[in-house]
Amino acid sequence: MTLSSLVRKNIAGNFKSYFLYVASMVFSIVIYFTFVSLQYSTEIANAIQSSRGVQSIFLQASILLILFAAVFIWYSSSFFNRRRKKEIGLYSLLGVRKKTIGRMLFYENMIMGALALIVGIVIGALLSKLFTLMMLRLLDSPVEISFTLSPSAIGNTVLVFMILIVVTSIHAYRLIYRLRLIELFQAEKQAEARPNGSPVVAILAVLVLAASYWLIHQPIATSTQFSITLLLFMIGIVSGTYLLFRFAAVRCLMLLAKDKARYYQGVRFVGAAQLLFRMKGNVRMLTMVSLLSAVTIIAVSIGASSYDEIDREAAMTAPFSYTHLAQGDKLDAEIERVIAADKEHPIVAKLDIPIIGATADASELTVVPSKMSAREMPVKLISAAAFNAIAGALGRAELVRLNGQEAAIVQPMNTDHQADDYVGRSIMLKQAGDDREVTFVRFFDERVMNGSSADLIVVASDALYGEFARQSAPAIYKAYKVEEERSARATSEALLGLDANEAELIVHYAVYRGILEAGGVNLFVLGFLGLVFMAATGSMIYFKQLTEAQSDIRRYEMLRNIGVSRRELAVSIAMQSLFVFGLPLVVGMLHGALFLQVLMDFKLIGKEAAAPIAMSMAAYVIIYTGYYGLTVQSYRRIVKA
Repeated sequence: MTLSSLVRKNIAGNFKSYFLYVASMVFSIVIYFTFVSLQYSTEIANAIQSSRGVQSIFLQASILLILFAAVFIWYSSSFFNRRRKKEIGLYSLLGVRKKTIGRMLFYENMIMGALALIVGIVIGALLSKLFTLMMLRLLDSPVEISFTLSPSAIGNTVLVFMILIVVTSIHAYRLIYRLRLIELFQAEKQAEARPNGSPVVAILAVLVLAASYWLIHQPIATSTQFSITLLLFMIGIVSGTYLLFRFAAVRCLMLLAKDKARYYQGVRFVGAAQLLFRMKGNVRMLTMVSLLSAVTIIAVSIGASSYDEIDREAAMTAPFSYTHLAQGDKLDAEIERVIAADKEHPIVAKLDIPIIGATADASELTVVPSKMSAREMPVKLISAAAFNAIAGALGRAELVRLNGQEAAIVQPMNTDHQADDYVGRSIMLKQAGDDREVTFVRFFDERVMNGSSADLIVVASDALYGEFARQSAPAIYKAYKVEEERSARATSEALLGLDANEAELIVHYAVYRGILEAGGVNLFVLGFLGLVFMAATGSMIYFKQLTEAQSDIRRYEMLRNIGVSRRELAVSIAMQSLFVFGLPLVVGMLHGALFLQVLMDFKLIGKEAAAPIAMSMAAYVIIYTGYYGLTVQSYRRIVKA
């Protein structure tokens, strides 16, 4: 028998044993090839009009996927090699040289990898069109998809996974040299020692997790402090979660064993004993699954909430369809001509908004926009009459009435300032040596002008504004509101093509498309990575449970021989799997929920994100439950056979 024929017979005769390993490789290849195909997709490239950082986002995500694929394939390969130790030991016992066995394992792994690569690329090519359709929907772009294979995506995938396959094949080759013959035969019989469930360390684990979340809730003043706090938080979460599974979960199982009435009810003690003795070996897997679950929930929730906020953010950044600084009759007339020529988007409101540029001493305020001096704060001053005209043009009900030295403030862009930060406080307006103190009596959180500057927009009484206007001529901003502004692509492109650099022209359509594309790409990438991590966590537990099922067959045969019914065994299997699936799920969801609450407290995501977060968590639980059901059925099928 030649080496090549032995390799062929091994692959053909042990196809069931190879299936899980090949399936894990195919899964990794499908995921990576699908994502890389999107990166090189011409349809997506044509749909993206304004986002310049999309390629870098795809590149960073693809690097993350490579790391995931490497870990996942290595994890699957380790389990597969462990199951083959007895077979390898038999070859060695029959006198086959270690070098020959190593070459056999290397060739088998290479053939399996090549087969998985072909199947993965074929399946990935089909799925890439589905994901392209989904992304185009998120970008609100026309869907015209042609079935083409990207040579760049194929070459990229082949290169990455051939390196991974060669590395795992070398690892398999070295297996015969690392283990003694007795270790190969006793691999499945080696029992783990009963772990120690120290109550002190169990309490310490809870305290470490609590301290980590307390730390991240503390006020952060500088970027350096933020970096240190985030590092300590991550160390605390990882170490606390590990200790929680290593000692607290073990302690719970030990307490269960002390309750004799419940412990010896039916065959419950069998499942509890297996969980307890295998807990030490499962700690790293459960820790990784819980942390990946938390990352998945956080990523998908952030992506969904940011996409849900697109309309509001666009309306905040550019409340008018078009605004520009008046530059003279010729340019102003040309801009109005282009806007009026678009009959599909008729003008519904047109305003001339006078604004006075001034400075203010805002040292009495407790908050100011970042990177601005409180004593020389730039201010845009508008009158109460102009503010009410803007509110009417934008269809808002809130009007303002101010007298004397009273003023109102519009929330600065890119801040989380609240009414309490301004109402009742004063600033000193300065212009041409004539300082006037004004006191804020109203706070508005809706923008009144297009733009992203963080300077203060102050609304003054008409009388006070008139006094400032007599000293300095206001700048006139022309604002237009049109119907269906988010579909005015042609007009927007025509306006942006004009030589109007000094006119400070801002177009709502361009702002909306930029936010939509950034939000759509982020949601897709985060959702895609979340799907990958979710599948990885479910698959890790699935492979681990089925490996344990193979090694437990004789134990279940003994239980059946002494009269234990199949139903009792099925209940025991379901309870064991529920513990292994449910514990990291609960811990991961708790981590995710607490961290999302931190983001809400810091105003990094709004309170409106509660609905997308709840939907993301519900979807995760549903899909995770499907993994649980699949694992239980596969486990029972192995034991029953």
